[in-house]
Amino acid sequence: MAVGKNKRLTKGGKKGGKKKAGDPFLKKEWYDIKAPSVFGTRQCGKTLVTRTSGTKIATDQLKGRVLEMNLADLNKDEDQSSKKVKLCIEEVQGRNCLTDFHAFSLTRDKEASLIKKKQTLIEAHCDVKTTDNYIVRLFAIAFTARSEGHVKSNCYAQSAHIRKIRSKMVEIMAKEVGTGQLRDLVKKLIPEAISKEMTKQCSAIYPLKDVQVRKVKIIKKPKFDITKLMELHGEGDDDVGADMLRPEAEDAQNLLTASVEQTAMEDED
Repeated sequence: MAVGKNKRLTKGGKKGGKKKAGDPFLKKEWYDIKAPSVFGTRQCGKTLVTRTSGTKIATDQLKGRVLEMNLADLNKDEDQSSKKVKLCIEEVQGRNCLTDFHAFSLTRDKEASLIKKKQTLIEAHCDVKTTDNYIVRLFAIAFTARSEGHVKSNCYAQSAHIRKIRSKMVEIMAKEVGTGQLRDLVKKLIPEAISKEMTKQCSAIYPLKDVQVRKVKIIKKPKFDITKLMELHGEGDDDVGADMLRPEAEDAQNLLTASVEQTAMEDED
């Protein structure tokens, strides 16, 4: 083929060429994650987002982001390492992402360690509406236990007992959650208050052990209210540092103050 006929051969390859690959992290920004005040650690991590460019605003990309973390890290308590909490970013203020409770669950290894042979597994779930209009779905789990003087190697419960225990568990969950706000539910989940109440009341029907609220998730949220979120995070939660103000020394008075005082004294004379 003649060189003069095909113009592209003389231009050295395809038109436009390859774009130079840049580092994508140069376009990113780091934001701090603030946990609600019910948890011990407020500054619980950082998240990455692409900088605002054109119509793509960074704060809009952050809102609604769900973050999963271990309760042991949030409360600095190793005994709670078998529980996971999900937080959802609701508002961005400066470089701080204000989060709210989104979900709760037990870790996979904890659930697997509870399930054993020669016992009955009882599961219950219910949807409850809190006083601040959140619809929450709770899943509970319980296992039958051997009572004192039990001779058999197994401890299977009859289906009538299982039905009674399940209805009692649903009743307790509805009562405990439905009478308070979402923050009250979180406060009850951390020390296992609901689980202890279920163990206490259901053991009268059949001896139980390892009664746990294994999962909690929000089905429906009310309209977003910034004032309620700020209450949840508490006022003045940021570390503002020590007060650096101190009284002014006599020999270091402002020159203007000194001249005004001198003028006043001269007027009196």
